[in-house]
Amino acid sequence: MTSVQLEVLLQTIISGIFLGGLYALLAIGMTLIMGVMKIINLAHGELMMVGMYIAYALFSFFKIDPYIAVFIAAPVLFGLGVLLQKFLINPVMKVDSILPENQVILTVGIGMVLANLATIFFSSDYRSTPVTYATKAWYISDFWKDSPLELSISLPWSVSFFFAILITAVLWFFLTKTDLGKSIRATAQDNDAALLMGVNVMRMRMLTFGLGSSLVGAAGCLFLPIYYLFPDIGGQFTLIAFVITILGGLGSTVGAILGGLVLGVFESLTATYVGMGWAPVGRFIIFIAVLIFIPGGIVSLFKK
Repeated sequence: MTSVQLEVLLQTIISGIFLGGLYALLAIGMTLIMGVMKIINLAHGELMMVGMYIAYALFSFFKIDPYIAVFIAAPVLFGLGVLLQKFLINPVMKVDSILPENQVILTVGIGMVLANLATIFFSSDYRSTPVTYATKAWYISDFWKDSPLELSISLPWSVSFFFAILITAVLWFFLTKTDLGKSIRATAQDNDAALLMGVNVMRMRMLTFGLGSSLVGAAGCLFLPIYYLFPDIGGQFTLIAFVITILGGLGSTVGAILGGLVLGVFESLTATYVGMGWAPVGRFIIFIAVLIFIPGGIVSLFKK
């Protein structure tokens, strides 16, 4: 392997890790909701789109950087998630129906409403936040003068990845070190046992949906300096989050992190060595392969 080929390979892997870190943050929200509420939130990507439009509006009208907008969009999405769960999803979950998955169908409807509202308020045009650092990068040679490789790291990707790590670390501390976080984990592990231990399961479900919504809203802000924004962008990210959730293992936050990194690197390698248009195809090849060979997800490999 020549030095040029090695540079391309390492550059591709680094890009894949950065992409995977953002994918992981996106999928953790869906994983939490699935683990606690036992439903697939098919409005997940549309909630991310709402977070992106909040950041876009803050940048357009008040010149607030998208990374700063995380601290505004995440609480707003938390409140929106709590309201959706309390007034729409929770009542539907209580109703007996010939379709036991009626709450999942409801989330599809919620996603369609959010996408159409975005079209009404912002039109279907592609939008972006022209931040000054959008095309900036730093180089390995800036820190290692005698480096045999000339690798570049995109500044927006590296900052987004750093924020994703920070948010994930705060989430880990919340879930493992606080009483509220432990109650959420108990509800996810055994709903009936949590009830017997005095946990307010309905409240935990409401908080979890809000938390999952705030995480995906934060992910939307981190994607905004990198991606174009349009009302239908949510659909592709819902699919990505779903693939990662299955890949990592249903309800496992650790699995979501590992699944996000695996999918990010795989897509990056596919785009570099096969073609950009093949990255979504590779995503679903992985999805089908996991369902066939490791249906329990990546985390099941560590339990054997």
